[in-house]
Amino acid sequence: MNTLSSPRVAELLDRLHQDAEAADGPMMQEMMDRQAASGETLEQFIEAMIAEERADLRSAYRDLATNFLSVTRRYGRFLYAIARAARATRIVEFGTSMGVSTIYLAAALRDNGGGQLIGSELEPAKVARARAHIEAAGLADLVDIREGDAMTTLADVGGEIDLALIDGAWTLYLPVLKLIEPRLRAGAVVLGENGFAADYRDYVRDPANGYIAQTLPIDEDRGNEFAVRVP
Repeated sequence: MNTLSSPRVAELLDRLHQDAEAADGPMMQEMMDRQAASGETLEQFIEAMIAEERADLRSAYRDLATNFLSVTRRYGRFLYAIARAARATRIVEFGTSMGVSTIYLAAALRDNGGGQLIGSELEPAKVARARAHIEAAGLADLVDIREGDAMTTLADVGGEIDLALIDGAWTLYLPVLKLIEPRLRAGAVVLGENGFAADYRDYVRDPANGYIAQTLPIDEDRGNEFAVRVP
């Protein structure tokens, strides 16, 4: 039995996904209604949200402290699978939130024989909840969640990175990637969940920057960008 399908982890993830749906459902419906009323395409609507975030990052996320903003079950299982396939032992996660994606990735580390996941989360309340969830999953020994600005917390990750999940503030996708880029090993996987920011997308899609990238056909409306670091 792998760690992901163990009763302890599987039952916890079931509960967390249910909690996420309850917490985030109304917010997502409100956003869909706002987009429909605006007459904008999804891309145009998201561009406007990114512009608001760029103007005042802290304010843009202040009201989301109780929202999970987490990956789906389907994408979570993909995270586990790709971390196993990459034989990852050092993973970096930007945007830990409540720790749902962290559990999928840490389960892969456990089944890969061990390692470390370094996560970064700006919101203190989310850090506390994520740590509690990871402890409940029995994976705390593999995870180091750092509270604060990712440009500081991820400045030193201690070694080569096998896999990075970038899933925080849109305006920081590219800055965070460039921050950790010197630590990415050849063949490292970089996943931009909700990778809508044009500067990030354009960067990883340009072969001159050392990546091969494409959008994943998983939760297609969430813009999941997959990239591999190439020499």
